[in-house]
Amino acid sequence: MKAVLRPSSRPSRHTNRHPVDQVLPPGKLAVYGAQHVLAFYAGAVIVPILLASAIGLTTEQLIHLINADLFTCGIASIIQSVGFWKVGVRLPLLQGVTFTAVSPMIAIGLAAGGGTDGLLVIYGAVLVAGLATFFIAPYFSKLIRFFPPVVTGSVITIIGLALLPVAAGDAVGGAGPTAAPTSGKNMAYALGTLALIVLIQRVFKGFMATIAVLIGLVVGTLVAWAFGDAHFGAVGDAAWAGVTTPFYFGWPKFSIAAIISMVVVMLITAVETTGDVFATGEIVEKRIGREDIARALRADGLATTIGGVFNSFPYTCFAENVGLVRLTRIRSRWVVATAGAIMILIGLVPKAGAIVAGVPHPVLGGAALAMFATVAVVGFQTLAKVDFHDHRNVVIVATSVGLAMYVTAQPQVAQAVPDWAEIIFGSGITLGSLTAIGLNILFHHVGKSFGPAVAGQPGDSVRLDQVNEMSREEFVETFGSLFQGPRWAVERAWEMRPYADTHALRRSFQEALFSGSREEQLELIQAYPRLGSQFVADGLSGEASLRDQSDKGLTFLGDPERDELTAITSAYEDRFGFPLVISVRDAESYERIVEQGRERLGNCENQEHAAALLEIAKIAGYRFDDFVSEANPIHSARTRWSTNR
Repeated sequence: MKAVLRPSSRPSRHTNRHPVDQVLPPGKLAVYGAQHVLAFYAGAVIVPILLASAIGLTTEQLIHLINADLFTCGIASIIQSVGFWKVGVRLPLLQGVTFTAVSPMIAIGLAAGGGTDGLLVIYGAVLVAGLATFFIAPYFSKLIRFFPPVVTGSVITIIGLALLPVAAGDAVGGAGPTAAPTSGKNMAYALGTLALIVLIQRVFKGFMATIAVLIGLVVGTLVAWAFGDAHFGAVGDAAWAGVTTPFYFGWPKFSIAAIISMVVVMLITAVETTGDVFATGEIVEKRIGREDIARALRADGLATTIGGVFNSFPYTCFAENVGLVRLTRIRSRWVVATAGAIMILIGLVPKAGAIVAGVPHPVLGGAALAMFATVAVVGFQTLAKVDFHDHRNVVIVATSVGLAMYVTAQPQVAQAVPDWAEIIFGSGITLGSLTAIGLNILFHHVGKSFGPAVAGQPGDSVRLDQVNEMSREEFVETFGSLFQGPRWAVERAWEMRPYADTHALRRSFQEALFSGSREEQLELIQAYPRLGSQFVADGLSGEASLRDQSDKGLTFLGDPERDELTAITSAYEDRFGFPLVISVRDAESYERIVEQGRERLGNCENQEHAAALLEIAKIAGYRFDDFVSEANPIHSARTRWSTNR
């Protein structure tokens, strides 16, 4: 008995612990943490490489920047994932240098004369911007009401889509002037790594499936090494220890223009961080509130300040690793904390960094294709919660994603705008995110919010706020044709006002239908016309019935088909006392309608009563969609296009 009770009592202490807070065994923490580091490494070191090249730093200075970057990345990731006081969101979010800061930092460095002098002015701006972000975090978090699913879903989708070209660049051998030429071998490495990750996910379960990316990177690297395409010569040249010291390059210098530029960078980065936090919250199934955003932004600010002290740069949550969390389904924040510890180690041991740097670009690109696309999928899942019957939401998503892809596909666009606008147009993520936020404010917060059009015709439509203000008589007159005959269901739906959105309005009709008494429901069922009846074909049963039954040609049946259907509906009505109700638009064909009628003849009366109500609910749903599509020009055009395909 003791052997039974002892194990069962152990998990009870952790029953209420969220998967995010679970501490995994040390071995798994190490493996999962290493997987995050490998997925993160290339993105982590690219910023110091680009900056050093642009402002004219030496190779020795670049090596120190990379070590300092990795060291501070580790600290920042631990702060964000572990958290203390009101700092750190305590989610599996890995921190890295934001790409948004690259162009402004290069501009600041060159304006200050380049080299070390330029670097010191950059660090002065980074320090002040980090402190500013830390202190404005609670005020920025109050703007969470401006981040509904239509905004967060757009931003998350944009992040995933905008990162895909980065993965594609790695997959063909790396981007930039030093990139290797595109070749079939590079494609083989990239697609082979991707295929191996997919295969592991399909064949294996449990631990093996969760480290699919790590296995893909290791195997891909070994294969490339066997063919002479992975090089680790730098490992022998690298030192065993390399400690970054505060203000290694000298005391920072402060410039008002540089500080303003970097504060703007951090405000834009705050938007991206907010999107990443919401994305991770969706993945780990943890609700994100105002305080969570404030904690995440405080961590960004503190990490950026530490970066200014330890010779690094502005920090934000890395979307690359958000995709990895979704792909592996490992939600523990302690995995990211372990990854942070590994990065600190790599930052202190240059040889370890040289080994990680030996992963070929095509192998890394193949894994990144899966991870970045997974971020976009999280965005799709968030957008699924959006009411797209409201054409305003269609415009917000379409415009923000379209502009983001515009500058992502054509990066030279940034050269055609004034210098102050380059920071916005230089990043698809930045432009798309700001567009989504701005359009959401314009459509949903500026002036009177009329709500989506839910009935009527373009130019003479009825909007949701008007529906909420309707009298019972007006409401019944507007929506009475959703059901045949008696209006009690529509009247009871009116009593459920106000409606928050179109979905709530639709649900009110369904709830009213199923709340009726059996006598009321029977009266409603009996009001529906016979399938294929001449009364329907002549329009005598109403325009709605004519539209329903003409969908599968029941209003244009030949004599044999009409006689066949009449025989079934007559037999059904004789048996149950009410007409055979079928949602014609749900049926695949006339033959399936006949087959369904025959099958239902064998049911009992109670079962058919319930079945008829379900079919009536489906019919009402289609009629409601007709209302919305006719009132909404964009939705109507989309519906007509899909129908005519």
